[in-house]
Amino acid sequence: MLRRLEWTTIRRLDGLLQGDYRTLLRGAGLDLADLREYQHHDDVRHIDWNVTARMQVPHVRVFTEDREMAAWFLMDLSPSVDFGSGEQRKRNVSADFVAVLARLLTRHGNRVGSMLYGSGVDSVIPTRGGRRHVLHLLHAIRQRPAPVESGPTRLRELLDAAASLIKRRSTLFVVSDFISEPGWERSLAQLAQRHEVVAVRVLDPLELELPDLGLLTIRDAETGEQLLVDTHDAGFRKRFARIAAQREAELREGLTKAGVDALELSTDGDLVDAVVRFADMRKRRARLSAGGSLPAHLKHAA
Repeated sequence: MLRRLEWTTIRRLDGLLQGDYRTLLRGAGLDLADLREYQHHDDVRHIDWNVTARMQVPHVRVFTEDREMAAWFLMDLSPSVDFGSGEQRKRNVSADFVAVLARLLTRHGNRVGSMLYGSGVDSVIPTRGGRRHVLHLLHAIRQRPAPVESGPTRLRELLDAAASLIKRRSTLFVVSDFISEPGWERSLAQLAQRHEVVAVRVLDPLELELPDLGLLTIRDAETGEQLLVDTHDAGFRKRFARIAAQREAELREGLTKAGVDALELSTDGDLVDAVVRFADMRKRRARLSAGGSLPAHLKHAA
């Protein structure tokens, strides 16, 4: 699997990213080195507000970069990620994403690790580098036993476990379909205060809109509950789409409030295109931040 991805997906990404893989790890591996006065084109996010208030002159934090950065993949492998309406299941898309990102990062000297969640956090793979370690990580994801109905997913358990375990600032990729009991939003926001967090949302088109397929038996992967529905009923399809749209809006609002970047991967989408769009978005945001003007209430102080 990894060899196939190295010859296809990773080679394409290498060319499209043009070596700018660090956009995927923005903010990780940084240690505070010094403080100095704010200068034009400084990133306003690096302003130290406590020092600025005390000195009455805007000051920014200066960082040194740790060349060996660490990335963690927080994997939601609960039963719902085994769903897929086409050739790909959400679990396969998640595994391909981890394979591509982990190999891309370890090739540049970085370390990767993973925490796996099924009905709870049942496996932790510490951060290491190298191709062999990536293969070990993928084997752990791919070879897990078939899922069983275990009740609703509690994503906050995975996020809280990561907050307790991962002490050094890292980049965390939360790979999940975010079909979970409520309460994960606060845990995600707390995690983002210490780490660079990216929410990697895996979805299937059938979760957003039902086609007209006549009578269908729908089964809840996590509880085993089954329901017979008539997708020929236009009213039912509209109600389904409305509920799905409401859930989408609530999910995106939760991610925005948590202050994390989000990458969406669809079972019918192209992984390379999704990663490149994500990297371009982060680059544009970084340029805007670096070129942004000083907040109005600080202009006179400067």
